[in-house]
Amino acid sequence: MAQKAYSLSHTKWMREYHIVFTPKYRRKVVCNQIREDVGDILRRLCEYKGIKIVEGHLMPDHVHMLVEIPPKYSVSSVMGYLKGKSSLMIFDRHANLKYKFGNRRFWAEGYYVSTVGLNEATIAKYIREQEAADIALDKLSVKEYEDPFKRK
Repeated sequence: MAQKAYSLSHTKWMREYHIVFTPKYRRKVVCNQIREDVGDILRRLCEYKGIKIVEGHLMPDHVHMLVEIPPKYSVSSVMGYLKGKSSLMIFDRHANLKYKFGNRRFWAEGYYVSTVGLNEATIAKYIREQEAADIALDKLSVKEYEDPFKRK
């Protein structure tokens, strides 16, 4: 599989990262109307910085993104920018959320990041199929338990 390397006069790069981050308290708020707004906000912020979103998926309680970041930005500065600016924009569009989250911080403090390397297709497929896998796992894990202390 040939990957596209970006280049300048003396530099070539392929910087792709798999990033996962969650709302504060891992609340399941990224759904319905907010889901569309969060997706739009993240796309717009990435476009402003020249960050290409290769694959992205909004789950009810977390966000998966496969992004190409230019070498002039560090991952931590990009994450600070995305989470900080998107929080402000989300609270501007949905003012009622400030009572649940307070301090105008929508996202939890940490995030997960992994370099992609040459297995971009595998990670993109994982991100696309994550929601279906979570739903299937939830259906399998819902069991009706009997009370072991109940007399028959």
